[in-house]
This record gives sequence, C-alpha cells and structure tokens, in this order.
Amino acid sequence: MLIVGKGGTSWADEAVADYAKRVRRWGGIEEIAVRNETFRGNEDAVRQAEGERVLAQVGPRDRLIVLDERGDELTTTSWRALFDGARNEGARLVFAIGGAYGHAPDVRARAYKSVRLSGLVLNHEVARVVLYEQIYRVLAAIHGVPYAH
Repeated sequence: MLIVGKGGTSWADEAVADYAKRVRRWGGIEEIAVRNETFRGNEDAVRQAEGERVLAQVGPRDRLIVLDERGDELTTTSWRALFDGARNEGARLVFAIGGAYGHAPDVRARAYKSVRLSGLVLNHEVARVVLYEQIYRVLAAIHGVPYAH
C-alpha cells in the first residue's frame, strides 16, 4: 500500500494496526509512505512530484489500484474478484492513496483500476482505515474466516 504523506493520528494508526495484525496470517500488508510535496502555489507541480514518488514504488507486474473519489465504487464481491484475479495471475495489488491534491495524470494512466471507497470525499486517514478494513474483509472471505456481513 502506498500512501502520500504520513497521517500520524493515533485513532487511525490504532485501527490500521489492528487490521494489519489480523492479515499477517495471510502474508500481511506492506505500507510505504512516500513524502508529500510542499505546496508552493501550484497544485499540478505537487501532484507531479508526488506521482513520481508513487510510480517509483510500482513494479512492472504490479496492479496499481488508485483510490479516487471519481473511481468505480466496488461491491464486496467485486473487491474479492479483484484479489482473486491478481492472485490467479501472480500479480501484486498495490493500492495508492494520493496526497491532498489527488493523483497525477501519470499515476492515473498507470493504474489498473481507479476505485472510490465512498460517494463522499474521505479524509486521508479515514480512507486508510476503510481500505484496511476492506482488505481484511476480502482476505477473511477468501480464507473462509467468518466476519460480519
């Protein structure tokens, strides 16, 4: 998972740590925070610099999933299909949460899929927690572990 910037809010870090602990038995989640760019009056420059940092972390066989308010809203079944497809093809899913100004056009172009977690615009930390929960939910279903519906 790629995240632009560091959250640093204790409630979100605690929730993420809980879900990360739960998924360790299935291989875990690697979270990489790339440095956010300082705003100097140009949003495009910020997106571009952050986008370069994100793309530097994505391998050629990785399936980049960008989280974006304009992306597709997936059902739980669709989330599972995304994971199953990657697993069946030996691809690694890489989720990217953008910075304050969103993803650069190059990141969007490289993306395998653009996904929104909600019809609402979510705070960076809320999106991070929701993403971890959804990853846990899908992995629990794949591995036959009961989880609330």
